[in-house]
Amino acid sequence: MTAVADGRVLTVPDVSPAALAALTAEIAATAAEYDRSGAIPEAGIAAAHRGGYLTATVAPRHGGPGLPQAEVVRVLVALGEGDPSVALIAANTLAAHQAQAIAGLWPEQLYAAAVRRSAEAPTLLNVIRAEPELGAPARGGLPATVARRTAQGWILNGRKTFATGGRALAYHLVWVVTDEVPARVGHLVVPAETAGIAWHETWDHLGLRASNTHDVAYTDVVVPLENFLEIPLRDGVYRDPASASSPTSFGHAALYVGVARAARTAFADFARSRVPTALGKPIAETERIQAVAGEIEAQIVQAETLLYGTLHRLEAQEPGVVPGLSLVKTQIARSVIAAVQTAVGALGNAALTRHRPLERHLRDVLCVRVHPPQEDTALVAAGRAALSVPQEGSR
Repeated sequence: MTAVADGRVLTVPDVSPAALAALTAEIAATAAEYDRSGAIPEAGIAAAHRGGYLTATVAPRHGGPGLPQAEVVRVLVALGEGDPSVALIAANTLAAHQAQAIAGLWPEQLYAAAVRRSAEAPTLLNVIRAEPELGAPARGGLPATVARRTAQGWILNGRKTFATGGRALAYHLVWVVTDEVPARVGHLVVPAETAGIAWHETWDHLGLRASNTHDVAYTDVVVPLENFLEIPLRDGVYRDPASASSPTSFGHAALYVGVARAARTAFADFARSRVPTALGKPIAETERIQAVAGEIEAQIVQAETLLYGTLHRLEAQEPGVVPGLSLVKTQIARSVIAAVQTAVGALGNAALTRHRPLERHLRDVLCVRVHPPQEDTALVAAGRAALSVPQEGSR
């Protein structure tokens, strides 16, 4: 245990292989149920909280364990293997705590209150950024969501889309532009119980159905002035932090490695149990299915090697690693999708029926593509750098 304020404690997470396997098994038991209902996956979130996995990145100075990123991604692989909706909600919460550990922008008392709440119950955080008109901020632009400065505090108005966690969130970190001259860009920390927040249940998606990634509107929401977390300009220009991968953003890629692992297990279970009458033995004993299993394994090995190997290189402070992170994310995405599609393609109808898990794994793994930076932007940036082509507008 790690001591925090007021005598409460944060659980130090057990990241041993046995503990993570038990975590995967526990949340996997309810994953199909939540995928069907679309409800918040409360059982899986409770399991993650109970083991201290939702607060694994709280910094030691705030009473947390401050797990290094290599161990954080192992947790998220395990969660993703069990239920990627739980893993995505957890990844966002862990990333918010990591950002505080690095930059320390939250007001001290507000963050201390969030940590105390986290010791008692699941306390979910998420950065709320995308907007109906703008889309993903990683592709450029400024938010239409405005924070107006008043004597009472910031008055927040705007609508956001794809706000993962929905009503289960305890704190919203809302991406805004201020009405000041000059305007500033940053995030407002908004406790979920603040008046003026309205949820619109718009999430009706192919995958990650239990993630509750709904729209949310803010109407005259009053927020203390100190809750504004400014994003500093670079070279006098606002450049969105999500426009390129960072070590902390690898948490999203990690959870889909978990989905590929789950698909591997589902494929193997079916292959061992399927005995066609014309064959007279399990299809797992045929070279055709063994070769498919080998291809699935190759894709997962590639994804895991990219994930863990890149983090190892970052920890070793090898030069030249950071510029390639977006491409590494792209290649991990390609590998995990290929692994699941290979399993599904080999089994045909048996893999596409909804009462077997491979259909769900296929839907879920395709969502890896939406996390910024997306493949086309990563490839263009890498190609431009390789060819030394200046960006448009910089000439």
